[in-house]
Amino acid sequence: MSRHFFRGQNSFRAILFAIYFLAAASAHAQQLAPPNPRPASAPVPNAPSQSPHAFWDRTNILLFSGVAVFRGLDYASTRNFQARGRDEVLIPDDVVNNSAAFASLEAAGTLTSVGLSYWMHRANHHKIERWISIVHIGVTGFGVVRNYSLKTKH
Repeated sequence: MSRHFFRGQNSFRAILFAIYFLAAASAHAQQLAPPNPRPASAPVPNAPSQSPHAFWDRTNILLFSGVAVFRGLDYASTRNFQARGRDEVLIPDDVVNNSAAFASLEAAGTLTSVGLSYWMHRANHHKIERWISIVHIGVTGFGVVRNYSLKTKH
């Protein structure tokens, strides 16, 4: 696959498709939620062992903050290895060389992680809700370490 594959209209269409897919899936999941005919005092059969929690609890705030910090570190490490003569191969040069566009991409990555976690929270997949942020931090942290460990080309 060429590094120029993601340029132009193909990347724009892919982004629009991803946004449409996430919005449609979220709307569909909200429509499928069955009403609860049971009174609030009645016990719930086969209730999950993990009690429901508020979405903006302490754990999620820390996880989302971690995602944001590591996305910021990714921005800094990418700028650092570009200054050392390396080329970015995953993101088009038009985006990476534009500070505002690249910072917006990093912010969008953070917001996507929060959005996916919220989607899993609404679907009562609380473990997956947490693991989305944990995996995001791990993958981004790996990229940061890799970027700083690349040899200088000049």
